[in-house]
Amino acid sequence: MTPEAQLTTLGLTLPPPPPRGGVYKPVVIVGNVAYVSGHGPYSGPDDYICGRVGADMSLEEGKEAARQVGLAMLATLKSELGSLDRVKRVVKLLGMVNSTPDFGEHPKVINGCSELFGQVWGEENGIGARSAVGMGSLPGNIAVEIEGIFEIG
Repeated sequence: MTPEAQLTTLGLTLPPPPPRGGVYKPVVIVGNVAYVSGHGPYSGPDDYICGRVGADMSLEEGKEAARQVGLAMLATLKSELGSLDRVKRVVKLLGMVNSTPDFGEHPKVINGCSELFGQVWGEENGIGARSAVGMGSLPGNIAVEIEGIFEIG
C-alpha cells in the first residue's frame, strides 16, 4: 500500500505545513535524499504542544507530541514533494526532547514519531536510524523537535 493510501486507511489528517521560524529551507533535496529541517509539534496556526517532559507533561504526553511532530513533517514532505509516495524510506531521525535534567526516557518519547512513520511506510522502510536526546529548552518552549533524512524517488 502506498504511503498516501496508508494515511487514508489510518484515518490520519495532516495539519497544514508549519510556518518557518527562521532563515532556512524546510526541505533541501540533494540527489535522491531529502533533508527535513527540525519540526515542532504543530497542529495549525499558532497551535504547538508546549512544555517540558518530566515537569509540565508526562512521558505519554511527550510521546503524543512526538507523533504530532511526525504529522507536521509529513505535511511538509507532502507540500514540498507533491506526494508522500515519492518517499522511499526513512533514513535517519534526530529527536530532541524539552525535558527536565532528571528525565531519561528520551527514546520512548521519540517513539511517537518513529511508530507513526512505521505505520505509514511499514517497518522496513518507515523505521530508520535514530538519535534521541534531551534539551534544556527548545524554541517557543515546544515539547519536541525532530529533523529527518529521507530517501526519495
